[in-house]
Amino acid sequence: HFYGMLAQDSVDQIASYQDLDGRWVLDVGGGPGYFADAFRSAGATYNSLDADLGELSGLGDPEPGTVLGSGMDLPFRDNAFDVTYSSNVLEHVNKPWTMADEMVRVTKPGGLVFLSYTLWWGPWGGHETAPWHLLGGHRAARRFERKNGRVPKNRFGISLFPVTAAAGLAWARQQPDSV
Repeated sequence: HFYGMLAQDSVDQIASYQDLDGRWVLDVGGGPGYFADAFRSAGATYNSLDADLGELSGLGDPEPGTVLGSGMDLPFRDNAFDVTYSSNVLEHVNKPWTMADEMVRVTKPGGLVFLSYTLWWGPWGGHETAPWHLLGGHRAARRFERKNGRVPKNRFGISLFPVTAAAGLAWARQQPDSV
């Protein structure tokens, strides 16, 4: 239910910038396809990419048109997609702005790059270790393990990184054609 609402909200936000009907959308880090139906209902051709086969198979067989690959080295030609989308992935890659640059590379001129991510300094930046991440990622992970008897799914410095609003704004300001 949560991902369905998030998907519809994302589609509504994107549609306020660009009509999705007839557009080709790439969802970078799309996982098992939580967003596929919402994009297709808006008239888009939807493709997803994820680096983790386990994530891709979370709802059964991967969505048609799904590609296994890295968001930091997208296996697509330049200027291929009308919309390149990513939700809650940047904080899970060790080179988030490389991934963002790759998304720009595969987006057609005049297209839309849509990035949404969980801010490290926000209340949920540490994911399951929140709010203790505000005292340090490694410290929060150790606390989680002591309290729960297992390591967190999102491991600080391995699969969870401190991505900030300031870094995102700095990256966006460096994009020559952004508005």
